[in-house]
Amino acid sequence: MSYIPASLREFVIERAKSRCEYCRFSQASQEATFHVDHIVPLSLDGKTYEDNLALACVSCSLRKAARILVDDSQTREKIALFNPRKDDWQKHFEWQGDYVVGLTKTGRATVEALQMNRTLVLAIRHEQAALGRHPPQ
Repeated sequence: MSYIPASLREFVIERAKSRCEYCRFSQASQEATFHVDHIVPLSLDGKTYEDNLALACVSCSLRKAARILVDDSQTREKIALFNPRKDDWQKHFEWQGDYVVGLTKTGRATVEALQMNRTLVLAIRHEQAALGRHPPQ
């Protein structure tokens, strides 16, 4: 576990507009505090600085774990996970109602690896839509 100074943590949260940078969940109304995630994990020599940190909901953070590569179920290739600092979310994903759909190998592999469309997540997104928080603008 790496110490992240409060000012850097606040910067990451503000930059992400209090949303998970992977699945775009809003921190609002969530009981669990979102994690400041190392995009390249410390175990793979990732560093604690702005360009290697992303705000992640607990679900995405725990499922991402210390990985930067995951299997694409369609091609069986190792694919890089979505990187919020380098990749454009709208290039790799789109909303189809409450579902996140991967548009590229990276998007598809990230949706699968982080299980972005689990039943509980879909129910929360549906509730957030009723509150005007989904889909994010």
